[in-house]
Amino acid sequence: MVRYTLRRLLQAIPVLIGTTFIVFAMVFAIPGDPIRALAGDRPMAEGTYLALRDRYNLDDPLLVQYGKYLWGLLQGDFGQDFNGRAVSEIMLERFPVTIKLALVALAFEIVLGIAAGVLAALRRKSFLDSLVLVTTTAIVSIPTFVLGFTLQLVLGVRLGWFPIAGLTDGARSYLLPGFVLGALSLAYVARLTRTSLVENLRADYVRTATAKGAARTRVVGIHALRNSLIPVVTFLGVDLGALMGGAIVTEGIFNLPGVGQQVFLSVRAQEGPVVVGIVTALVLVFVLANLVVDLLYGVLDPRIRYD
Repeated sequence: MVRYTLRRLLQAIPVLIGTTFIVFAMVFAIPGDPIRALAGDRPMAEGTYLALRDRYNLDDPLLVQYGKYLWGLLQGDFGQDFNGRAVSEIMLERFPVTIKLALVALAFEIVLGIAAGVLAALRRKSFLDSLVLVTTTAIVSIPTFVLGFTLQLVLGVRLGWFPIAGLTDGARSYLLPGFVLGALSLAYVARLTRTSLVENLRADYVRTATAKGAARTRVVGIHALRNSLIPVVTFLGVDLGALMGGAIVTEGIFNLPGVGQQVFLSVRAQEGPVVVGIVTALVLVFVLANLVVDLLYGVLDPRIRYD
């Protein structure tokens, strides 16, 4: 397993280089002059303008800019934004908010999604099964911003059950945006769990365990559900990175100062080091999450071995 883990980590190196270069090139291609935009409507001295362009390597070709950025990155320097603030400082301030938001969303997916999928599979073709299918279909068909604004209005403004914006109420501030962020994936988890569990309940090993007199809870919980969770765990591992990277809309609706909001602001300002630094961290989350998922396969299915 150690060799497998090291091999997977080495494979992540070209992924990081390719991803960061693509993002860097996309920010480079955005039209406009970020230094002129930094000054706004106020005039800027030509000397100051040229000094700032030289400081941030804006006059260099794309490959030269990226090479300098990559060299700094190898030394642990993520660069600075156009206000002189270290990107690492920005990330340390923004990432905790998005991580907490993503973990709350993931918790909703695991608890509500798997529970709904299991109940629907065990009560197949019943009212509960139909309710889960209809509800998940409705959630999938509703855009995130519509769901977010609707729940914010109903549960936050009119009923007053949850805070509607910001982080003024501690952990409760993450509940409503966390549900909105994870709602779409929650529906996928519920349907994936139901489909996988229904298929496994028809398998020969389940009929054998039942014929031997094993309790229904043991047959479902130990045998069928354990195998059924393999595709669910795969989806959840990939989704953790997607939740962190796709929180721009949710953080905008609920005014949360996370990395999604920062990426949006940095793209508008053409601050390449900020965008690439955050994307680099998100790619690492993707890689590590997928590695953990692959290692969990051996826990869920003892037949799986790693060379």
